[in-house]
Order: sequence, then structure tokens, then C-alpha cells
Amino acid sequence: MGSLKEIRQRITSVKSTRQITSAMKMVSAAKLKKAQDAIIQIRPYAARLHQVIGHVSTAAEENEISPLTQNREPQKVLLVVVSANRGLCGGFNSNIVKAVIELASTRYAAQRERGNLHMTIIGKKGGEVLKTKGFSSWPQNNDLLDKPAFIRSEKFANQLMDQFIKGEYDRIELIYNQFKNAASQVVMVEPFLPVQPSAAEAGSRTEPFFIFEPDLDYLVTRLIPEALRIQLHKSLLDSQASEHGARMTAMHQATDNATDMIRDLTLEYNKARQAAITSEIIEIVSGAEALTS
Repeated sequence: MGSLKEIRQRITSVKSTRQITSAMKMVSAAKLKKAQDAIIQIRPYAARLHQVIGHVSTAAEENEISPLTQNREPQKVLLVVVSANRGLCGGFNSNIVKAVIELASTRYAAQRERGNLHMTIIGKKGGEVLKTKGFSSWPQNNDLLDKPAFIRSEKFANQLMDQFIKGEYDRIELIYNQFKNAASQVVMVEPFLPVQPSAAEAGSRTEPFFIFEPDLDYLVTRLIPEALRIQLHKSLLDSQASEHGARMTAMHQATDNATDMIRDLTLEYNKARQAAITSEIIEIVSGAEALTS
């Protein structure tokens, strides 16, 4: 048990920390509402567009008219890793790092050994941690997380498509946190290029029910690149909403823990104060008895 002064200082320190975590929780809650609305609005459009692209890419593969659907042997692989620029958000960043390390150690172990596994990091925290894990340096696009705008994510998506078409990479995958709710995020490892039909569509041999208008060539030229831009932008919005939700939950837990600690410290302080008072009373009584004897 510490001295009364030490306990008072600890109580004051914890109260200051609780004010900070409570404020951060409220800020994250306000940001989460806007980010959640953005991802909820784009998901139906992105899902439907992905379904259409599944049929378009199936037909394109048969006619070999799109370089974005070429399924090549993955000699060179690029991982687009979306983390966060700031910490204090629970396991948000660490879960992404774990997924990247697992992917690099299993599915793309051969490419990594040959030096053909490259990464581009979106988010400072993910890049800092992965660098300490022995991964090489890579270009970072941290500005994409500052108020994600479609015009910036579109530019980055176009760059990825150009790299794939030029043969710089044979496969590109996205790794990000998908938003479920404020307390739950799911790490997604999502194929980006080449464009492939879903498993159900790939296994189906029935005739597609879509009528392509004006023609398949036009759709491949316009629709597939647009779908890829939407896919990348959606992953950034998903990650942003997940980050705010994870930080709000983490700060809520930190605030509750600080409250519990203050209660325990206050109890400890009262016990120490009571013991000090009792000791002083004993000394006074002993002194009085010594004078009267």
C-alpha cells in the first residue's frame, strides 16, 4: 500500500486519462456515424455491380477480349494492405498485420522467397509494424485514408490496373477490415486482379441470362474498370468505418477500466487514511497514558 500522497497522485492521473479516453470515444462515435452511412450506401451498388461483372468476366474470358480478366500464373504478386494512420484502436492494425504475415508465409511463400511478393501499404501503423517484422520497404499511400474521396482512390485503382496490364504483377489482392458493427470487424483477403467470376458462376454451365447492350466489348472497356474502382473505394470506406468502430470500442473499454481503477484506488486511499488516523489516535492515547502514569 502506497502513501496517501502517492495514491492521490495516481487517482488524479487516472482521472485525467479517463477524460481523454472519454473524449476520444465521443469523437470516434461521431466519425463512425458518417463513415457507417457512407459504407452502407455504397454496398448495394458495389454488390450488384460485382454480380454483373461476374457474368461479364465469364463471357470476356471465353472471348479473350479483356486484359483485366487474364488469369496468369502468379509469378509476381502485389498485396494492397489497408491499415490505419493512428493507433489506439484495439486489434484493428494487429489483425491486419497477422493476416499479411500468414498470407506471405503460406499462399505466397514461394513468391516471397524469390523476392516477387511486393506490398503497398495504406496506413502508417501497418507499415511501421510490418517493417519491424522483416518485410522490405514499399511505397505508402497514407493520404488515401484522410477523408477517403473517390477521385483519389480512382487514381490509385487506375495505377493498379496499369501495372497489371503491363505485366508488372500477375495477381493483386486487397487486405482490409470489413465493417460489421462498432464492436466487430472481419479481416478480408479479397482478389482484385485479375477479375474473376464468383465460384457459383464459374461452376455454372448454364447460359447467362444477361443481354449485353450495346455490346460486350463496350461493357468490358467501361464497366470492369469502373467496378474495380468501386471495389477499391469500398474497401477504403469499410476500413475507415472499422477503424472508427474499433477505436470507439477500445476507448469505451479504456474509460470503463479507468473508472474501475479509480474506484479501487479510492477504496485503497480510504483504507490508508483510516489506518493513518487510527495510528495517530493510538499515539495520542499512548502519550496521554504516559503523562498520567
